[in-house]
Formats: sequence, C-alpha cells, structure tokens
Amino acid sequence: MHDANGIDQKLLIPDADMERLRNCSHHAPHDFYGWHAVEGGSVIRTRQLGATRVDILIHNESRPATPIGDDVWVLGLPDIYTPDYRLCIHWPDAEPVVTADPYAFLPTLGSLDLHLISEGRHERLWDVLGANVRSYETALGTVKGTSFAVWAPNAEGVAVVGDFCAWNNNQYPMRSLGSSGVWELFVPGLGAGDAYKFAIQTKEGHRRDKADPLAKATEAPPETTSVIVDSRYEWTDGEWIRNRAHADVVNGPMSIYEVHLGSWKIGKGYKELTTELVDYVAEQGFTHVELMPVAEHPFGGSWGYQVSGYYAPTARWGSPDELRALIEAFHNRGIGVIVDWVPAHFPKDDWALARFDGPALYEHPDWRRGEQKDWGTYVFDFGRNEVRNFLVANALYWIEEFHIDGLRVDAVASMLYLDYSREEGEWEPNQYGGRENLEAVQFLQEMNATVHRAHPGVITIAEESTSWPGVTAPTEHGGLGFSLKWNMGWMNDTLEYFKLDPVHRVYHHNDITFSMIYAYSEKYVLPFSHDEVVHGKGSLWGRMPGDDWNKAAGLRALYGYMFSHPGKNLLFMGQEFGQTGEWDEAHSIDWSNLEGWGHEYHEGIQALIRDIHWVYRRNPALYSQDHHYSGFQWIKGDDAANNLLAYIRYGTDGSAILAVINLSGTSQPAYKLGMPRAGDWELVLNTDDEKYEGAGNDLVQVVATEDEGWDGHDHSLTLHIPANSVQWYRHRGSW
Repeated sequence: MHDANGIDQKLLIPDADMERLRNCSHHAPHDFYGWHAVEGGSVIRTRQLGATRVDILIHNESRPATPIGDDVWVLGLPDIYTPDYRLCIHWPDAEPVVTADPYAFLPTLGSLDLHLISEGRHERLWDVLGANVRSYETALGTVKGTSFAVWAPNAEGVAVVGDFCAWNNNQYPMRSLGSSGVWELFVPGLGAGDAYKFAIQTKEGHRRDKADPLAKATEAPPETTSVIVDSRYEWTDGEWIRNRAHADVVNGPMSIYEVHLGSWKIGKGYKELTTELVDYVAEQGFTHVELMPVAEHPFGGSWGYQVSGYYAPTARWGSPDELRALIEAFHNRGIGVIVDWVPAHFPKDDWALARFDGPALYEHPDWRRGEQKDWGTYVFDFGRNEVRNFLVANALYWIEEFHIDGLRVDAVASMLYLDYSREEGEWEPNQYGGRENLEAVQFLQEMNATVHRAHPGVITIAEESTSWPGVTAPTEHGGLGFSLKWNMGWMNDTLEYFKLDPVHRVYHHNDITFSMIYAYSEKYVLPFSHDEVVHGKGSLWGRMPGDDWNKAAGLRALYGYMFSHPGKNLLFMGQEFGQTGEWDEAHSIDWSNLEGWGHEYHEGIQALIRDIHWVYRRNPALYSQDHHYSGFQWIKGDDAANNLLAYIRYGTDGSAILAVINLSGTSQPAYKLGMPRAGDWELVLNTDDEKYEGAGNDLVQVVATEDEGWDGHDHSLTLHIPANSVQWYRHRGSW
C-alpha cells in the first residue's frame, strides 16, 4: 500500500500519532522517530524543521530521505537490522550538518534510577535529571551531546527547546519513562554554554516553557533560561575535606562572618572575591564565612531567599566554577564555608517551579499548606517522595559539588507549624489534631540524617525562632537532627538591653541574664545577622546610646560580652567595624567608615574583633563547652544596680577564663568578686584599651586572689572595671 505520493504506508506515522507529535503531546516519540523494523525491512524517520534535504549516512553511503509532511523525513531499508547511521541535514544558505540521531539512543536513566526517584531516595539526583553532558562510543565514532531529563508526571508532552531549534517544541520531544513521571532525551551536539528550557504541554492544552528545576547554571537575571555546564573543576582542598571528616566542629571555635556577596563590595564577582574577601576574612580571624543564598533567584531584593534555581549558583556574580574557586580559596586559608539554604518555600514565577506541569507539583495542592501568603510564595509538598528527594539531594549537591561545610536552613519555624502566620480558618490540623507539620518534620529529620551520614563533619544550622523542642537533638532520639540553632531569644534580649541608656539598664537586668536559663536547651549560635540591620532597624552602631565615643564603647562591650557567652558567634558584614548605616543590598557596606572623620572608632572596633578572635581561638575555655552547663559558672549575676556581670568559662582542657562585664556608665575602681579558687588571673582582653580607642585605664595585668571570702566563695578578687567595657582574665594554670 502506498499513499498519494507513492510512499509505502508502512513507512508513515499513523495520523493520530502524527497529530500528537505535531502538538508535542505524545508520550513516546521514540516509537516513531529513529530506526524501526517494519514489515519487509526497516525505516528511519527524523523530523528536521526547515531542512531542505536530509540524507541518511549508512556505512559511509549517503541515501536520500523522503519528506512526508510536517518536516518529517523517512528512509525505507530492505534489511531488518539496527544500523549505526548519521543524519546529514541541509539547511537553506548553510553548509550541511552531520549529526547522530537523538532518537537512536537508549534512555539515560535505568530502572534503578527510576525506582529510587519514585521512592524519594536518589541521593545523586543531579546526575540523572536536568542536563548532563555525555558521550557514547559507536561504530561510527564518539557521539558527544547532552542528556535531558525532567520530572513532569502531569504533562501531556515535554520537549527540549532553545536557540538550537528556534524554540520550536516539535523538534526535540522527549519520551515518558512510564509511571515515574520522568521525561528523557539525549541530544547529540549540544554542550556547555547552550541555553535551554523544557516546553511543557499541559493536559489543558497550554504550552509552558519552564526553566530546568535541576539546571546547574542559568543566564544572568533578568534572563530566565537554563544553561548546560560541563564542569571539570580540579579541587586542591583534599586535605581540608579529609580533616573535616574528623573535626569536632560543634565543640570547636566558631566565629561566622555572614556575607551577601553582591554587596560586600558592589561590582565584585566570585573571581575578585576569591582574593579580596578571602584575604579580609582571614585577616580578621573568622573561622567560617556564611554566604547568604547563592542559588539562582529572580529578584535581587529577596537577597536570594526566594529561589528559582536550586541547583544553579546565581550567574549575577560569575560561573559555577568561579564559585568553586572561591570556596576552595576559603578552605586553603583554613576557613569553613556555610551556605544559606531555603527549602521552606519558592516564588510563584510562571517560568520556574510554580505549577510546573499544570497543577500543583512541587507545591502542596491544598492552599492552606501550599502557600505562604506573607511572602507571596508557594510551600513545598514535603510529603511527596519526589519533592522530598529533590530537596534532600539538593543539600547533598551543594556539599558534594561545591565542597561547602555547612547549610544554614532558613525559615524553619514556617515549616514546622501548620498555622505559621495564618489566621483561623487558613490552616488545617494534622491527622492528630495538632498544629505540627509532621511531613516537614520528617523531611528535616531525613535531610539532617542523610547529610550527617554521608558527610561527617558537615554541619546544619536551623534558623528557628520558637521553642520547638529538640531542634539540635539527634534524629534517633526524636530530634530534628540539626548541629546548631540560632539563638534568636538571646539576640533580641541582648539588643533590647544594649539600646538602653545605662541609667535605665538597672530596670532591665533580666534581659541580659535570662539567656542562661535556657542556654543548654539546644546547641546555639549567637547571631547578629542581616535581619537585624534592615527594614528600618538601623545598624548596631545606631542602636548604641550616646555620642560616637559611647557608641563605639558600647559596641566593643557588646562584642566582648558576646564572645564570652556560651554559644558560637555570628556577625553580619560591616558589624566588625561598626558600620553606621543600615544595610542596603544595592550598595556596598560602609567602607567609608574607615576613612575620614571618626574613622578611629571604627578602626578600633575592627582591631578589637581581630584580637578577640586571636584570644578566642587560643582558649578552649571560650568554646569547648559551649553546650554544657559545666562550662559556665556565675560569679556575679545579680548586680543590677551597677549593670555588672561576671562569670567563668571553663574548657575541657582544664583552662578557665573570667569575663567581667560593666555595662554602666560608671567605672568601678575596686570591685570585689568572690572566687571559687585561689590563683593568679592574667588580663588577656580589655575592650577599653586605648588601642581600640577606649579610655586606656591602666589596669593590672596579673591579679592575684585574696584569701578573704566573698559572696559565698572562699577567695576573692579585687578589680578595676572601667565603664562600658569588658575584660577577660585567663587563669594561670589548670582549673
């Protein structure tokens, strides 16, 4: 049987299938394109939009294909065998192009991959989904190209589109891999630098061009296309990674410098920051840097907290390999890298994750669980295996592909509570009638357990502001499994206290002592983060009462208190020199504070931070028992009238540091403290030192205890304690 054009009917595509292929709504284009056996021989079919001629090269013999409409070309063969062939495509006003046929290759995902994805257990999801450059050895030589795969279970059809096919969704339709919901295609000739999207044909008949959820790179915003990458980065931080696996990070020294890469110095990208930022952080003595989200995001004003490309470093500041080089540079200077991660919610941009294949997919389908109205975002469906897999694998991706040392998980409270920021009637209780989001709890436990199992030494930190129990308890004990938690209560109470004029602090002494009531309920980080210097809150400098001299003294005292208090430490960029202005992501931090009038105060604060780090990192008493009550002893906690605190920090090595904190405007020239043991105490830090632009009071460098009992102790110590200052004294000898 032949059609009106004389073509054998068995070589043609049935009309119903042709219509579906024409509309990009066919689940199995490989059933028709490529080589297929037919009665009495075989056929090769290919669609080449706009081609003037197509030849099939078999055993170096060129055979012309016949057009059958809609840019489909066919070649009938008398033999039943699968040849290794090439397509020679002729375009108007261009040289012919010889390429392998995309529809001649087996799926790039195996049955195990699909099973793990469906179970939510594929820990290297980025190797099989998204765009991955591959090569195949064939009889006619090596074929290089890119395999594309995307999870879109509700789609009628999916195609890869880009400049390489004039964004026409008929050229590269993908095949559905059964009930997994995954669509797949290998396209020869595509490689690093090519931009693409997935054209999703919904069941409602709409085409939606979507960025790849697992894209490893994107074009710089406001562009929204995904970009193929083929990193061959050769890491040189192997010693750091090996040592990390055996390090006790949670009980070691930790001072974190929080950075928004785009505004540390405007105009500097990953490449420039590799030297400038790394050198600065190392010189200041921080142990870690925390990068505000570096995953791709459409709106710069979100600071990265509304993510559109979870697997793609933002192209605003450079390439993925340039980010790798930045992280490696930190490691080579002995500095750990923590990255902010946002698995709680994502923006509603139509080209990204939102309603990815028509109905809710990544987001929860019930608006009471699937939307965060305050932020105008969707909430992930934490109970769906594939979604949970997408997020857990993403955590592993940043650790394995970018060698990061920790994840600071944003907005954990919004995940834990079904009624978070919701009015009555806007949330639905869980199956037991409670407000806890049990699916989110399970996800967080799985993420933490997986990260800690796969990468010992990598930490996870919860930004969680409620009293949820066991945030840092192990998952095997029913906890969430985080390594550390931000102590938001300490931060709020401390800043409320410090903003008061010293004469009023007498009435608020509980604000500065209350944190010790719960200091060991979790493993805490003490944060002065970006959230405290935006949205009209001003800067930490601006919160300090008094004139510039007193503001500087107040900040120095704040930092002396902070670094002696149990818990790890975090400062946002600019706070290390007392930035005067509120942070604005569109401008660099106030480096001008270190120049011109008043610069000496800011240089003094900067010098103090350097010296605090020097002392802090060399004295285990200040960090080795941050999370255990035996590492702390009150010496004076009830002197509200003088705004004065004193306590001893103990190290696991038997060392001891006495912190004396005078937060009043009055010096105490002969203040007596009861001491639990006799001995000599050496002054190792004084925030009032003139080298920090303090008053420069002449303090005794080594003070001996007296045998006079005081405050219930057998011994005592008499000290000169300057106004608005902190002193640290180290005990000479083991405690």
